[in-house]
Amino acid sequence: MFGDFRIFDAHCHIYPDAIAGRAVDGIDTFYGVLAHGKGTVNDLIEKGTAAGVDRFLVHSVATSEHQVQSINEFIAGETAKHPDRLIGFGTLFPDSEAVEEDYEHLRSLGLKGVKLHPDFQRSPVDGNGCNKIFDLCERDGIPVLVHFGDIRQDYSNPERAAKALVKHPSLKIIGAHLGGWSIWKEAAEKLTEFENLWVDCCSSTAYLSDSEFYRYVEKYGTKRVIFGSDYPMWSCKTEIKSVMRAGFSDDELRDIFYNNITRLLGID
Repeated sequence: MFGDFRIFDAHCHIYPDAIAGRAVDGIDTFYGVLAHGKGTVNDLIEKGTAAGVDRFLVHSVATSEHQVQSINEFIAGETAKHPDRLIGFGTLFPDSEAVEEDYEHLRSLGLKGVKLHPDFQRSPVDGNGCNKIFDLCERDGIPVLVHFGDIRQDYSNPERAAKALVKHPSLKIIGAHLGGWSIWKEAAEKLTEFENLWVDCCSSTAYLSDSEFYRYVEKYGTKRVIFGSDYPMWSCKTEIKSVMRAGFSDDELRDIFYNNITRLLGID
């Protein structure tokens, strides 16, 4: 706990120890920042516990179809080792010919959702590949966490995201980074109307003023905003403090920090 608040960090990337350094270097290069963490499970739990985090939602992203099953087995293995701390989302590669097979494998591992990153995977969020995955998840009530937004690219911009949401009205979808990393204003103008969309707030407070952050959260509603640190990118303790100082009530903070994600996932 952080003070009186239970904390669920709902956006954490983890990697096997042997490749974590290279994976984090790749993220640093893509976003032009120096990551706070090492990208390993032990480092996540150590830093998160020191920050007062109770639970973590962990995942990774496949950048080729050949990585999918090994990533999902890794995530499932780590969550099995830490069942009281970690909840795992698997990954799928939108343009793979084995999407349905990989989806069934992901489900068999007990993973609780799917993580996609259209910009890393170079597959439009409203394209055929992502839509096939959304069809499967919508059918089975499986939540999907999707990277939304990048001013430098077009794969997951708010207009494309809106098309995907219109096509899948009962899909439980979490739009990362307040619905649009680096294009928060456009996202808030185009996505707040979708009642089946939740957004996490990771990699946002570092770029927005407290008043801007508060305003964007209010547009979505504090019942649909979920806390995340984007580990290993940022210090979880710093991210928690940034959310706390923005001006929300204690009840609103309890929803953002813990209640919203546990309700979405159907867990205590």
